[in-house]
Amino acid sequence: MKKILLTFLCLFSMFGVVNAADLTESAKSAILIEASTGEVLYEKNADEALAPASMTKMMTLLLTMEAIEKGKIGLEDEVPVSENAASMGGSQVFLEAGAMYTLDEIIKAVCIASGNDAAVVLAEAIGGSTQHFVEMMNEKSKELGLTATNFVNVYGLDADGHLSSARDMAKIGRELIKHDLILKYSSIYEDYLKKKDGSSLWMVNTNKLVRFYQGVDGLKTGYTGKAGFCLTATGDWKGLRLISVVMGEPDQDARSKDTIALLNYGKSVYKVNTILEKDSVLGEIDIELGERLKEEITILEDAKDLVKMNGEEENYSYKMNLDKVRAPIKRGEKVGTLEIYSNEELIGEMDITVKRNVLKCSFWTVLKRVFDVFVSGGTA
Repeated sequence: MKKILLTFLCLFSMFGVVNAADLTESAKSAILIEASTGEVLYEKNADEALAPASMTKMMTLLLTMEAIEKGKIGLEDEVPVSENAASMGGSQVFLEAGAMYTLDEIIKAVCIASGNDAAVVLAEAIGGSTQHFVEMMNEKSKELGLTATNFVNVYGLDADGHLSSARDMAKIGRELIKHDLILKYSSIYEDYLKKKDGSSLWMVNTNKLVRFYQGVDGLKTGYTGKAGFCLTATGDWKGLRLISVVMGEPDQDARSKDTIALLNYGKSVYKVNTILEKDSVLGEIDIELGERLKEEITILEDAKDLVKMNGEEENYSYKMNLDKVRAPIKRGEKVGTLEIYSNEELIGEMDITVKRNVLKCSFWTVLKRVFDVFVSGGTA
């Protein structure tokens, strides 16, 4: 019955745009942002500190994704299940103490089944202990500029002082999806966890919109008695990636209804224009003492602009401000700024970097250059 109702809500929401003033009828707080720009499209009590329930696991997953990308741990590495992890209550995948699973299997168990036991396994594998991992979570919160967030545990069960807000959750979600790997996991609707005794546990995604709302590919649900029903959802529609958060919903149906209304509003009213694609060659920059005296310059992310569907036509232009650069210089290091204009109005700035690393030239290269200049000057 609930699947039929959810399907109906998804279909019904596609006929017409909901008025932005009444998008979330029952949520205590909510927000809708566009992912590439971070621009807020809708908010309701977005800074109220509330229990985030299992949406907490987004931060657990973010630190895991960062550890993977830094090469500290790999998806095929086996991680142990401690007594602490196996004893977790709430939503769980019933991991056995002493068993070993690949990191890939544990991430799936968190993303699909929201396993508290699996979240503890990640925390202990990355941070050494849950206590240290919580410290890492709170340090990351400060780094992201979160203002209403304080983590007490790694999984989201109710605890004094364990709080966040819709705005902060959206920021965590935005940072998390910068790691493309996460959407591979959060978009899975169902899978099996093979247990060490030969049995298998059927895992079904707690975020039903992954299956029933076309375009949704994440991100994390939550529920406790204190938090109510919560959901951070994300999806992509023709290059428009949205992130919505609802908190304090009375039931799953209300959570789905309000989330669908947010996403439907965003994709019906807004679009994203790509002004310049990442790695586009913008020109060249002189490099003092480099093995190459010039190097192509680029941007590491797409330059995008969020506009309303029926707004005026945009006329884009850009201006580069380049620094004086001396080798060595690495790709990713800032060598200038790119000012982006729409109809002659400044709408944003981005860092410019070199296309490739440039090493410092050797003594013999310097000597050869001096000689070449001398010879050229002598024959001019």
